[in-house]
Amino acid sequence: MEKGKLVMELMVETFPDKIVELDSEIGHVKMIPFGGTVKSDIFNGIIEPCGVDTQVTNQAGVRHMSARYMLTGKDADGNDCHIYLENNAWFTNGERPKPWISTPKFITDSKKLAAYLHTNQFIGEGMRVEEGLRIRYYEVAR
Repeated sequence: MEKGKLVMELMVETFPDKIVELDSEIGHVKMIPFGGTVKSDIFNGIIEPCGVDTQVTNQAGVRHMSARYMLTGKDADGNDCHIYLENNAWFTNGERPKPWISTPKFITDSKKLAAYLHTNQFIGEGMRVEEGLRIRYYEVAR
């Protein structure tokens, strides 16, 4: 899949002192809490500080990253709204591509954004940058 138009950019702030991990004979689980900010032409606001990135690595070394979080802010019309995001990615053989590619799902209570965000036509791209973790969501190029 190729990326098209930039939809939104998130700057993620993790809370390292709140990370929880477990090791088991069938894999490893790491839960990373986070918050942050969101900027775009369609929505501006914050990532509520209750977001969590859950990374589960199985015995075969396949890591599934599933981040779930709530955005609170204003849509393009200036109306208060929320956007729930679930962002999934899979990594094999210990790989962690730069940038890594993910599949996001949006759910919103914004009447302005619902018809657009509920189409599931998006791709995510995450990368560590000097300011922290940057996640960008793009339309899938057609």
